[in-house]
Amino acid sequence: MKDFFVLDEESIKNGSATDLYFKRTEEILEQKEKNPKVVAEVTASREGIFSGLKEVLNLFRGKDLDIFAMPEGSFFRSKQPVLWIEANYLEFCRYETPLLGSLCHASGIASKAAQIKQAAKDKNVLSFGTRRQHPSISPLIERSAYLGGMDGVSNQAAAQKIGIEASGTMPHSLIVCFGDQEEAWRAYDDVVSEDVPRIMLCDTYSDEKEETLRVAEELGEALDAVRLDTPGSRRGNFREIIEEVRWELDIRGYQDVEIFISGNIDVEEILEYRDLVDGFGVGTSVSSADPIDFGLDIVEVEGEFSAKKGKLGGKKQVYRSEAGDDEVKLFNDSAPEKKEPLLKKYMENGEIIRETDLESARKRAKRVIKRFDLNKTKKEA
Repeated sequence: MKDFFVLDEESIKNGSATDLYFKRTEEILEQKEKNPKVVAEVTASREGIFSGLKEVLNLFRGKDLDIFAMPEGSFFRSKQPVLWIEANYLEFCRYETPLLGSLCHASGIASKAAQIKQAAKDKNVLSFGTRRQHPSISPLIERSAYLGGMDGVSNQAAAQKIGIEASGTMPHSLIVCFGDQEEAWRAYDDVVSEDVPRIMLCDTYSDEKEETLRVAEELGEALDAVRLDTPGSRRGNFREIIEEVRWELDIRGYQDVEIFISGNIDVEEILEYRDLVDGFGVGTSVSSADPIDFGLDIVEVEGEFSAKKGKLGGKKQVYRSEAGDDEVKLFNDSAPEKKEPLLKKYMENGEIIRETDLESARKRAKRVIKRFDLNKTKKEA
């Protein structure tokens, strides 16, 4: 008996992690000897940042099919194909569920992370949110958050899995265990490696301003930043609290000590406080971001245009100009002038022919953050 309600990788790869009606569809088509060659495309109902392609390619490795897709980190708009598959239908029928699940969740997190980072501008933003989701998917969360532009992630195992260093500060529990703020701050400074910034939590028992001045006196030049994580029920006017902390640090010669805030941070809070603080810890709003509602639909059958109502038939390409204007055309039509195709061939006959790596995807997402207004859902002029 397993201790955790999670699927093993083999159950995903063999197609067991699917909706029942796909199994029934397979049975019907096989008995009736029906297996047409089709093109099936994935589109979304809203715009966002594309993530999850790497898992999709691994899912289909060795299958007899071709895949075109936008690179991870790309900006996509509503109703645009972000990916399409060309194959006999039974080659991928049962995999629609894990395919969409991989893209929907990852792209939702990456899209929210990009909105957060765009709002924060040059301020540091860390992902603190894996505690809000099942631990088995913490690598997916942190990869998508980092891909979407977050400056760091807190989950140690997830960071190791995706090949980056984890970041973090200190929890209230450390101070509570000591029962004394100064003793806890000193212990942190004594034990933690010197290359880790001294970001000290300053709101456990007392007033934020009071604890800030106490830690500044205790650690002196060793103090890099203070973190305020005051719960909403005790915040009052949080902006005024931050202003007081900044003022009192500055007049005492601690202008270099930064202020880092966390706790229920979303785009609105970042816009409100970014002129006062130097960094944000963002949790639930990113890790629990709404999934992108992708759907997969057949648009060609045996070379003939074929699509259900509400969808556009035909294999397509998306073209984008330097100004960010897009045009969707049939794949075999001539390309429009001064526009680049967004969908690239990633898989041929089940072999991955184009790699997708995290750092390249992250750089692409950062360019999107500079180029498009993600928080107003319209392109910058």
